[in-house]
Amino acid sequence: MTDTIIVSGGNIQRDFALDFLKREIEKTGREKICLIAADRGLEFFLKNQIRPDVAVGDFDSLSAAGEKYLDSLKETEIVRLKPEKDDSDTQSAVNFAIDRGAKNITIFGATGNRIDHLLANFGLLVLGRERDADITLIDQWNYMKLVESGTVLKKKEQFGKYVSFFSLEGDMPGLTLVGFKYPLDHYHLRVSDSGLTVSNEIEAEEAVVSFDGKYLLMLMTRD
Repeated sequence: MTDTIIVSGGNIQRDFALDFLKREIEKTGREKICLIAADRGLEFFLKNQIRPDVAVGDFDSLSAAGEKYLDSLKETEIVRLKPEKDDSDTQSAVNFAIDRGAKNITIFGATGNRIDHLLANFGLLVLGRERDADITLIDQWNYMKLVESGTVLKKKEQFGKYVSFFSLEGDMPGLTLVGFKYPLDHYHLRVSDSGLTVSNEIEAEEAVVSFDGKYLLMLMTRD
C-alpha cells in the first residue's frame, strides 16, 4: 500500500471530493489506491455508492442507514475500535494505513465546525512525518501539509491563489521566501508575528521556501 485516501467525518463538498477521487484513480489506477472510511466518513461512501477497501472506527455516530451499509460490506476490511480509546478514529485510520505501508496519505473530512478537531488533525501531519509518511489534509478551499526547508513550489501545480506558512515548532529562524509576491530573506519568524506569512502568492514559475528547522505548516487556500 502506497497511496491512501482517508475519508473522515468532517465537512466534505461532494463534487470536489468525487472529482479528486476520479482524477487520482485515472492517474494511479484503482488497484493502487486504498480507500479508507474513518468512522462517520463511511456515510460519504454510502451516499456515493463507493465501496471502501477498509472501514476503521467505533461507528457509534453512524446513521441507521450507515449501520446497515456497514453490515453489508462483505469485501471491505472492518476494523472495529472500542469507544473508550486514546486515539481519534481518524488517527487510528492513519496508523492503520502506515502500518500497512502507506507513504502518501490524503485525508478528506478533516475540517469542519470544530476547531479542536482541526488542531488535532494538524497533529496527524506531524505523526505522519515521524512515521515516514507524507500526509495532506484537503477540502474544497484548503490544501494543508508540512513542508521541509528547500521545498520548491510550482505555480502551475498550486492549489488556489494563496500560500500561507505557520511554524509548529515555536519561533522559526532563517525563513526565506523566493519567487513569492512578498519575499523574505532569513527572517526570524516569531509565533506572535505569524500574520506576516499569511496570504502570500507565488509569482515566479517556481518558488522556494527555506528555513532553519524541521518543517513548516503550509496552507494553500482559495476563496
